[in-house]
Amino acid sequence: MKRKLKLRMRLAACFALSVATLSANAQSDPFGRSFSKPIGAAAPPAVQYIFPEQINVPAGKPTPVALHFRISSGLHINSNTPRDEYLIPTTFSIPDGAGVELKDAAYPPGSDFTLPIDPKTKLSVYTGEFTIQVHIVATPGNHLVEGKLHFQACDRNQCMPPKTIPVAIDVIAK
Repeated sequence: MKRKLKLRMRLAACFALSVATLSANAQSDPFGRSFSKPIGAAAPPAVQYIFPEQINVPAGKPTPVALHFRISSGLHINSNTPRDEYLIPTTFSIPDGAGVELKDAAYPPGSDFTLPIDPKTKLSVYTGEFTIQVHIVATPGNHLVEGKLHFQACDRNQCMPPKTIPVAIDVIAK
């Protein structure tokens, strides 16, 4: 009889823990999205391209351009030089045939970041706002360039799938 009572108490405790976990997860997930939002309400993007939107450059000459990005609060992305080869680096690119060529890109140094589950391992990441300094060369004319920023966003517990966002720049080269 005591054995059955102990088993019932354990099952009740497990059930209560499961219900509490489901209730907590029904309100938000690890990326801070709330499931109580109306259907169709989008979560904020992990990374946003801030500016510039339009630039004037001398045609045929390498020109520096600063590209500004913002990472959502509570998230980080790997720097351009992550410390482990299996981590996905943040990269910027411009497609061939855009009338604008990417000569080089200088990425900011990453900040050290330690996960609570592995305090011995330090990651090199970006958080908050960061700027990539690029040099471009444009042919004469007006070019609507759709560059690409490739990254993987993570929080303290898990990572989202890698993503590529458009970086639209209107380049006017004279």
